[in-house]
Amino acid sequence: MQLQSMYQDIILDHYRNPHGRGLRDPFEAEVHHVNPTCGDEVTLRVHLETDAAGESILSDVSYEGMGCSISQASVSAMYDLVLGRSVTDALQTGEQFMTLMQSKGDAAVAEQLEDELEDAVAFAGVSKYPARVKCALMSWMALKDASARALSATPTGETA
Repeated sequence: MQLQSMYQDIILDHYRNPHGRGLRDPFEAEVHHVNPTCGDEVTLRVHLETDAAGESILSDVSYEGMGCSISQASVSAMYDLVLGRSVTDALQTGEQFMTLMQSKGDAAVAEQLEDELEDAVAFAGVSKYPARVKCALMSWMALKDASARALSATPTGETA
């Protein structure tokens, strides 16, 4: 029970003190996602830069949103995990988060993913509640969508 309480504290901290909140310029793509079952919303922007190896790096992820503590804390925890990472690595982390959300609260899965997901492992308990899984995944789906749009953008920023 102590671990669950710690996880709740992490989620509430991200909800009350969101990391990366506020839409910023410049950006290559902006998406707006809504969870129709509960009304959660997020508008998410990604700004990409290319590193020396030619890989696309998420140099900024900015967002505004409204909704339950789970949806808003999830986007804050996601921001911490993906900022400064390659799009490929960030999307792989998103797949790991999806695995966590499909675990139905399996503590062994959470333990296995703890190093990769950092604070986001706190959402392990959410996976027990199918209606809440969509809340936690909304920002990750928005990141996937915005990244795809940004990667397909022409150098002028217009989509091809």
